[in-house]
Amino acid sequence: MTVVKTSLRNFFAHKGRMALSAVAVLLSVAFVCGTLVFTDTINATFDKLFNTTAADVAVKPKEVEHAQETGRAETLPASLITRIRAVDGVKSARGDAYSEKITVVDADNKKVGPTGGAPTIGTDWDPSEHKAVDLTSGKAPSGPSEAMIDKDTADKKHVKIGDELRVIAVPGDFTVKVTGIVTFRTTNPGAAIFYFDTPTAQTKLLGKPDAFSSINLDAKSGVSNGQLKKSVVAALGTDYEVQTKAEIVKDNQKDLGSFLGFMKKAMLGFAAVSVLVGIFLIVNTFSMLVAQRTREIGLMRAVGASRRQVNRSVLVEALLLGVVGSLLGIGAGVGLAIGLMKLMGSVGMHLDTSELTIKTATPVTGLALGVIVTVLAAYLPARRAGKVSPMAALRDSGMPADGKSGKVRAWIGVALSLIGGACLYAAASADTGSTGAQFLGLGVLLTLIGFVVVGPLLAGLVVKAISAVVLRVFGPVGRLAERNALRNPRRTGATAAALMIGLALVAALSVVGSSMVASANDQLDKSVGADFIIQADNQQQITPKAEEAIKGVPGLDHVTDYKVVNARLTLPDGKSDDSQMTAADASYTKDLRVETVHGKLEDAYATDSMSVNEGYAKDHKIKLGDEVTAAFVGGRTAKLKIAAITTDDTSFDKGALYTSIGTAQKYLPADKLPLDVIMFAEAKDGQEKQSYAALKDALSKYPTFQVRNQADFKEQIQSQVSQLLNLVYGLLGLAIIVAVLGVVNTLALSVVERTREIGLMRAIGLSRRQLRRMIRLESVVIALFGALVGLGLGMGWGATAQKLLALEGLGVLEIPWATIIWVFFGSAVVGLIAALVPAFRAGRMNVLNAIATE
Repeated sequence: MTVVKTSLRNFFAHKGRMALSAVAVLLSVAFVCGTLVFTDTINATFDKLFNTTAADVAVKPKEVEHAQETGRAETLPASLITRIRAVDGVKSARGDAYSEKITVVDADNKKVGPTGGAPTIGTDWDPSEHKAVDLTSGKAPSGPSEAMIDKDTADKKHVKIGDELRVIAVPGDFTVKVTGIVTFRTTNPGAAIFYFDTPTAQTKLLGKPDAFSSINLDAKSGVSNGQLKKSVVAALGTDYEVQTKAEIVKDNQKDLGSFLGFMKKAMLGFAAVSVLVGIFLIVNTFSMLVAQRTREIGLMRAVGASRRQVNRSVLVEALLLGVVGSLLGIGAGVGLAIGLMKLMGSVGMHLDTSELTIKTATPVTGLALGVIVTVLAAYLPARRAGKVSPMAALRDSGMPADGKSGKVRAWIGVALSLIGGACLYAAASADTGSTGAQFLGLGVLLTLIGFVVVGPLLAGLVVKAISAVVLRVFGPVGRLAERNALRNPRRTGATAAALMIGLALVAALSVVGSSMVASANDQLDKSVGADFIIQADNQQQITPKAEEAIKGVPGLDHVTDYKVVNARLTLPDGKSDDSQMTAADASYTKDLRVETVHGKLEDAYATDSMSVNEGYAKDHKIKLGDEVTAAFVGGRTAKLKIAAITTDDTSFDKGALYTSIGTAQKYLPADKLPLDVIMFAEAKDGQEKQSYAALKDALSKYPTFQVRNQADFKEQIQSQVSQLLNLVYGLLGLAIIVAVLGVVNTLALSVVERTREIGLMRAIGLSRRQLRRMIRLESVVIALFGALVGLGLGMGWGATAQKLLALEGLGVLEIPWATIIWVFFGSAVVGLIAALVPAFRAGRMNVLNAIATE
């Protein structure tokens, strides 16, 4: 009980210093709890929707493996409903006609639908829809020119009853008038839903007046879904996919899980970075508190306290810190989850905060994480406190020198750094991406740990070098700041290490991002000959009507179709391979300059011919002139001659297997021929500007498809990389905030530690202004030390990662010096800001009271 009382007294006596460490715990726990609450809420929201909308049993077309991307969904014959209704146990059966491959625009050709990744769905209005929505305004559609819209989309896009909309679908475009608005009974997760009458949905969306996308069944009373499924399978055979409600929900959850999985892992990764940075702050805080209480601990030992009691006293303080920080972090995590929900709402996914889901495991996980991390971080300082002897009561307080343990630590750090450097070298020299990635991961981990361990040794060397440039110009005050920073290299190294980690990640990602953009631009300049590139921003295929509009533009020398065709190839080595072939017009050889190692690429566009890349040819022992058997999915089998072997030294179309549009058309029926995923166009000489404007005008009615010249394409690449990096930088910024708190905490505690010294300096003539400047300069040099080491380490990681990217054709190393320099000098500003409060408090000290301090 005495130990607990002592710990409580010490904890509240230093509550101001503990607060900064609590923020580190708070941020780490908030990341974890926020991620769990956010993903649990999304799962609960979608589960409710899936369970509301799913039928007892559904019959769907059998899924075709590697089906061609025709833009049209597989369908069932409408006549199948009659057979299903006769099955024992079926209460009702109704067809459902829907498509997620539509775009809807208003009178100004502006897209009416989600701006993010959620789909725009067109479906027929039938009784099954009443499970999910209510008709709250207007009337149901009753003809080919009428439609309803969901209320969320109508409100966001300012659509009202009577407005005319144009629906862009694969079978063709058509115009409808809004006759009604429906409201979801559960939360609409963000999709835009448009309802048509059944004949319109069949004809205009599916392109087949006598077909349905699926058939939904309700079971009679007393008949389980499983029993009904068995009866339906017995009646229909195995030609169709039959699923119960539970199976439908499970499949939908699996699809959702793949989307959430990446986001969850990414956010938990940043939580791990925050935890790692926070550990340094906590270790530093408790190390300094133990050092400052050396005499106090010595007195406790002198009056009978055992090592175990002293050790336990410090760990109880850490436990209190962990509990307080974790509880605050759990609350902050809920706030973070709500913020993420609002952010998702801005990109199209609507999540109602009233359905916020907080499972019991979430606060338990957060509390356990915060407490365990804090106690483990405080363990070494607690051990050091337990080793304080009773004789320490007769000595001044302060951190002991590293001595022998410091030399051992330095050698271990150097060894880890060298081994890590060797792993990075092995990664840069690797022949395959998978091997290189393994060495890269190991190298990053070992060099990071090595640099953290060797931090005190580096502090003695690097701080002197920085001080010679930065501090000497400030005369005696600068020299005092340098000596303060070097007084305890272990503390300086640990303080800078937290900042080093965040900035190393920033530098590495900056190098990788800049190299990707520079490499892509280099490849674009060398390889792409087309004036214009047309594609959809959401990876949607180009509809036939849009394709017609493109090919009808005057002033174009040629337009190239580009399709991805699925086929099973039987190769000369006897192996079979499910492959994606690139079917294009022969003009594609002008649009993308692809070098060959054998043969001429033009020959691959002859009928019944194809090309392979050199890696594929080597793996399967393919030579020029060999024949490959190609079984086109949904079509016939062909014998294709290898007319060219292309180089792998590229990033555009790397690994592509080329054949001609004519060959694909010969062996695939018209309804199985894929749509274009991208198109290329070349203007006639001197008509580039006119053709560019004409193409944009022709596609103004199709806002999903974008026309880009080479300058636009480069800008798009840079924009995509920048958006990703900005998101990562924003999240890493939280880790850097924790690091800044560490600098503040170190300075605040060091000011307390040097109270008497500061009083003596003030007594012999040091002014308040000079004192504050000394502390600010000490902070700046620590921040610059962390920045210099972190940026150097990060650039090494980034350069190694670029060598792996070079295996994929991204061979240009680009160091973003402007960003690196900006971050380095920005670190000095961070150091100044971190020192404001400690410097202010030091300047306000009463000189006589400071001198009298023991």
